[in-house]
Amino acid sequence: MYSTSNKTQLLDRRVILVSCIFFLTHFLFYGTALGQGFLRADGQKIINRKGDNVLLRGIGLGGWMLQEGYMLKVNRDGQQYRIRERIEELIGKKQADEFYESWLLNHTTKADVDSMKAWGFNSIRLPMHYNLYTLPLEKEPVKGVNTWLAKGFAMTDSLLSWCKANQMYLILDLHAAPGGQGNDLNISDRDPSKPSLWDSEANQQKTVALWRKLAERYVSEQWIGGYDIINEPNWGFTDPEKDKNGTGEPTNGPLKKLMVDITRAIREVDKNHLIIIEGNGWGNNYRGILPQWDNNMALSYHKYWNFNDLESIKGFLEAREKYNIPIWLGETGENSNVWFTDAIRLLETNNIGWSWWPLKKVGINNPLEVKSNPNYDRVVNYWNGVGKKPGESDAYSGLMELASALKIRNNVVHRDVIDAMIRQPFSTETKPFKKHLTGPGTIIQAVDYDLGRNGCAYFDKDTANYRVSGQDGRGNRGGAYRNDGVDIRRDSSGYEKYYVSDIEDGEWLQYTIDVERAACYTVHLNIKSPIDTGKFLLVVNGKSFVSNSPIPVTEDLKASGFLEFRNIRLTKGANKVRVYVEKGGMDLTELRFSGRAGRR
Repeated sequence: MYSTSNKTQLLDRRVILVSCIFFLTHFLFYGTALGQGFLRADGQKIINRKGDNVLLRGIGLGGWMLQEGYMLKVNRDGQQYRIRERIEELIGKKQADEFYESWLLNHTTKADVDSMKAWGFNSIRLPMHYNLYTLPLEKEPVKGVNTWLAKGFAMTDSLLSWCKANQMYLILDLHAAPGGQGNDLNISDRDPSKPSLWDSEANQQKTVALWRKLAERYVSEQWIGGYDIINEPNWGFTDPEKDKNGTGEPTNGPLKKLMVDITRAIREVDKNHLIIIEGNGWGNNYRGILPQWDNNMALSYHKYWNFNDLESIKGFLEAREKYNIPIWLGETGENSNVWFTDAIRLLETNNIGWSWWPLKKVGINNPLEVKSNPNYDRVVNYWNGVGKKPGESDAYSGLMELASALKIRNNVVHRDVIDAMIRQPFSTETKPFKKHLTGPGTIIQAVDYDLGRNGCAYFDKDTANYRVSGQDGRGNRGGAYRNDGVDIRRDSSGYEKYYVSDIEDGEWLQYTIDVERAACYTVHLNIKSPIDTGKFLLVVNGKSFVSNSPIPVTEDLKASGFLEFRNIRLTKGANKVRVYVEKGGMDLTELRFSGRAGRR
């Protein structure tokens, strides 16, 4: 037996031991979490505290703090302030405020950040609207004094905490600067009836003060990856009439001065963080801006709708070499999976990190799709001039349902987009889009072909939009379900029904089919064809089969017919089934497996 004194000593030792274990556990955890250290420029690389090269793979949270009309299918007057004005016209200010509170609450949550980490991304770019952090000039109660708003800082704090929990870098991006930094109005929510950023010294001072405030707040936060100090300036300083977006601007004097002033203000309170600068003309015109004026700085370029070859990034690489500075592709996307895969392979082969745009919107070419609803469709049709004004009740219902649809649990997760960005750039392997188990009566939807590159999982002739390089293209002409080159349209007979459309000569689709026991099947292709000259070929595990039945002609494309392939032997396990179209001009809805024949 122990005396009371001995028991007390033993208890004290246990408390000390538990405290030591707790301390060591937390030290190891936070030591690991903080071991990466601040990102910094090291010659032409971005490195962490250990000196490791850091290749940023990220996504921008476009549409959260700053709505752009196209993300909501709004085709005109797409600045956020105009969208809000029109919402107020439909449902009143009180209900409009309710909508925007729900929008900000639902758009990006910890579940979104957790998902991005699980998918394979290591960074997030936050497009900030200044009006969540400080008042516009015209609303300041005291001229020359900045009022700081809690909302934006609280949102940023929450996002940072979710990033830290996932060991992901957060890059702060001033997407909408006071007054607006360009003539592309939607990007910065600019009201052209008021002084722009470049027309107002007070707006410039407010921009500088905001960055000083942010740097002061986050000076010690190692998971803040950098400060992207002004997004996509696009302003013609020298020739505002002929070069309003500054793509040909020769000097960029006002832009450089503002960025130098911002850098100076940041460095007064924060010596730690990487500063990222963007050129004029949507981020790519650096004439008169370089060389850099800070030893911990990176250049950001933006890349859209051009070819993915060395020529397309030649200017990036030359600037990196000439000025011995890291480069980062701060914004890109809005294209097909083919374009995404090719771009990321090009970038990473040349040690260029990237941030895709955006995470989610009403549309398919992003990881998450926000689903619309009939009442919101009426609102958008009215705004776009193709529909009648909806009633207040319907408009309110549609907008609030849209705000609810922002939650990740209500989003459509486009695994094809994620796969194209994370796996496909360096892999030609194909994977099933869905698990297909074949037996009598099995139906496989034509749109559920395998995941993989064009030429590996499918082949389509029109795969991406290269309009900046002078080559038109659309990728998925139907704009539904998936973001590959394959054309997919929504079937009018059902809201969640889709079919492969606009099939051209030589195109094909592959399906991986799991079979429990080897057997022979009859395969029916369900097609819609206005002509009888189409020709299909079925290739199973490398063996070709031709149908003896004629192409079923359906004058009414809402109807369909079946093309039959008999005695198709599938082996036990995974089978690769390809549907080749030797002569196109029809649509494909499904593959049906039935009528086992032959020996098992």
